[in-house]
Amino acid sequence: MLRIQPTVVKGIIAHAKKEAPLEACGYLAEKDGIVIRNYELTNMDASEVHYSMDPAEQFAAVRSMRAAGYSLCAAYHSHPRTPARPSAEDVRLAYDADLSYVIISLLDYSMKSFKIKNGMFEKEEIEIVDNDHSGLYKERHKGLCLRENP
Repeated sequence: MLRIQPTVVKGIIAHAKKEAPLEACGYLAEKDGIVIRNYELTNMDASEVHYSMDPAEQFAAVRSMRAAGYSLCAAYHSHPRTPARPSAEDVRLAYDADLSYVIISLLDYSMKSFKIKNGMFEKEEIEIVDNDHSGLYKERHKGLCLRENP
């Protein structure tokens, strides 16, 4: 399960919209099992249908995470014109079975998380957890609708 703060979800959505019609990409960092920060990275391919993260930015993001006491838990990217499900290329390029792979679709304004291992993917539940970790606000989803006014 991917446990994530609402402010991070908003940050990912804003990044996807800002980069559209290109794919946006980045990392998600967690502390105590909750995603608390997104790291926007540059899509070096500048493409509407695939992405490559800037290696220098990847290393800088991981160094920043470690310095703050966070851990890398997920990679995210957007699909500006297709649903939030892994493409064949997404599955092929998934390099770490321990990471979650989050996809934001601007086609249907949804966000889904997947575990990818040995060329197969499985949808992962997402839990939205309030920012103060008190557990007062929790929602669980197989995917999120990101529209403010559906």
